[in-house]
Amino acid sequence: MYFVYFLECADKSIYTGITTDVKRRFAEHKAGKGGHYTSSKRAVKIVYTEEHSDRSSASKREAEIKCWSRNKKLELIKNNRRSKKNV
Repeated sequence: MYFVYFLECADKSIYTGITTDVKRRFAEHKAGKGGHYTSSKRAVKIVYTEEHSDRSSASKREAEIKCWSRNKKLELIKNNRRSKKNV
């Protein structure tokens, strides 16, 4: 199982990544071991996750999302929160 995730950074930017373990990966970002972007921007919280059955589909989705505008990413986050409230 793989996950595509969004992190909100201290400067309110959104980082997109993939992992097999969201909690572990977030801890790595918080510890400054998650790559240059999140170590310089300081990861604050996970704001979105979506599940994928394999690395290939997660990587394709990550690449697709990375081309999106900030507003489109925020809309995905908002719609996801709305759908979770209606469950």
